[in-house]
Parts: sequence; C-alpha cells; structure tokens
Amino acid sequence: MTQYRIGQGFDVHALVPNRPLVLCGVTIPAERGLLGHSDADVAVHALMDAMLGALALGDIGKFFPDNDPQYKNIQSLILLDKVTEAIHAEGFAIENLDITLILQAPKIAPHILQMRETLASRLSLPMNAVSVKATTTEKLGFTGRGEGVAAQAVVLLRSLGNGE
Repeated sequence: MTQYRIGQGFDVHALVPNRPLVLCGVTIPAERGLLGHSDADVAVHALMDAMLGALALGDIGKFFPDNDPQYKNIQSLILLDKVTEAIHAEGFAIENLDITLILQAPKIAPHILQMRETLASRLSLPMNAVSVKATTTEKLGFTGRGEGVAAQAVVLLRSLGNGE
C-alpha cells in the first residue's frame, strides 16, 4: 500500500541592495535581492522545509547551519539536491508541490513559467506537478512595504515501496 506524507514550509528574507533576487532558482531583475547566508532563495528554502517536515526530519537549519562557511553564498538548488537525496534515502519521492511567493514587487508573473521549469527539471517532475504562484499583501506588513519576501510551500510525498 502506497503511503503519502504532506509537509508545509515557510521562509522569509529581507530585501537589501547589492544582492541578486533569486526565486525558485531563477534570478529576477530587481534593484534589491534577498539577504541570507546562501543565495537566500525563500521559495526553495520553504520547499526544502516542507520536504523535510513531511518526514519529520527537522528543518534546513539543522541540515545546513547558517554559521557553516561551506554554505556561504551557495545556490539553494544545490541544497535542494541534498534534501531530495535525503527524502529518497527515506524511501519517498515528491508527488507534487505548490509554492506561494508573497511580495509587493517586482512582478513575478513573467517569471513563473521559468521557475516551474527550473524546479520541475531539478526534481525530475512533470510540469503539472509543480505549481508556483505569487501574491501581494495589498501593501500591508513588511512584504507590502517592500522590506522582504516570504514564501510558503506545500509538498506531497509518495512512498517508493512495493515495487513503485
């Protein structure tokens, strides 16, 4: 019998000058980027936390401490590869995922397809298993003031057991 596990993730990073804005592994043209130890890709960070949470493996801070110099400025997609290996080692694979980016600007719609393609390719998933969307907070709160970007992710994992 196939077993399914659901995980949810959330991440926030501040917007600062002189940093690239990387979301879902795609560099977005913007005046400011996200502050963080790695490339600060909030979407991929939320996704990794969802994957780890689905199997009660902890969070990305446990796997990739922000005080470890080997992760300084690392691409979050490389970290995603390591988390994917960890869930495969537990006998699971991603069935589908859904990411919501929360930011006032820049507009994300022109980049959604490339984001989905990047994640689908990296995770060896069909496009219809990867959802990425964006919303604003109607200029309310830190995201509405343009101080940062937040992301939420939900993932469904499927067991690889029973000859699947």
